[in-house]
Amino acid sequence: MKKRRLGKTGLVVSEICMGTMTFGDQCDEALSFRIMDHAYEHGIDFYDAAEMYPVPPREETFGITEEVVGRWMQTKPRGTVLVATKITGPGHGWFVPPVRHGMTMLDRHQITRAVEDSLRRLQTDYIDLYQTHWPDHGMRYEDILETLTELVHQGKIRAFGCSNETSWGLMKSLWASDVHGLGRYETVQNNFSLINRRCQNELAQVCRQEEVSLLPYSPLAGGVLTGKYLNDAFPDGARFSAYAKHGNERQKQMTKRFINSRSLEATARLQAIARDAGLSLTTMAAAWSKQHDFVGSTIVGASTVEHLTESLKATDLILDAETLQRIDEIEEALPNAFGEDGLRRL
Repeated sequence: MKKRRLGKTGLVVSEICMGTMTFGDQCDEALSFRIMDHAYEHGIDFYDAAEMYPVPPREETFGITEEVVGRWMQTKPRGTVLVATKITGPGHGWFVPPVRHGMTMLDRHQITRAVEDSLRRLQTDYIDLYQTHWPDHGMRYEDILETLTELVHQGKIRAFGCSNETSWGLMKSLWASDVHGLGRYETVQNNFSLINRRCQNELAQVCRQEEVSLLPYSPLAGGVLTGKYLNDAFPDGARFSAYAKHGNERQKQMTKRFINSRSLEATARLQAIARDAGLSLTTMAAAWSKQHDFVGSTIVGASTVEHLTESLKATDLILDAETLQRIDEIEEALPNAFGEDGLRRL
């Protein structure tokens, strides 16, 4: 497994990162251990969690994923595993996060509490990469960065980054870091896939020029790019099947963003390209994501060992120019097939 440096940090991680948001709910602990063991055995040393996981977030399951990951980490030498996690941040009108009674502003008090709780659940004395899950644009960036910088100095976190951040927010944070002599966001974890390519616009420019690493999540677009939702199918056990049938208003809106006529048409066309290349669409999607120069590590999720195996086939795969051109032609024909990505609400 090839490795890349994250931002300007000392963190050098595998090109593929193991996402854990299904662990402790959709995947029980035994299955979660098998998936993480399989990832570890195939060279993945980077594991991404969040205090709010598993998804969908519920008060009764809050923090369970970190606990599962923490128990698994006890089976491995600590220095061979780089663990990332996140503080929730505001819900921005989408939902009230089931964390600290909904008090998720990114002030010193909440950040400090969240770090201590994550350290306890993960059963470790340091977190390799600590991220803000959603930005708090009501706070001054220098106040957030000051607290995170102090946590680095205390040895509780090694580096920090952000997630679901806008290009403006990332640049504003970098400006605050420069002006006030503080640590900076070294990574940005945003939704990026074959059918949601917005990161290739302004955010990619920020990442390249400022040496910030993108950590793409949902390279399979929430499972849409597996093709399982084609032909108006909502298979049992699938995330958006549950959201469509029993979800709240936010979850139903999210389902429409991911699954719509344009995203399904793009998926069908991409599936044909993958077939011509002798690949599964899962493998092609993972390979496409990690082939970008501004990407640090692509976060893949799995609810079975077999799902992970398909993503791992992208480990040494480089898509050729013809395949990339055909992929780009779909984006030209069906731009922004994903629909609204949520960041415009910030």
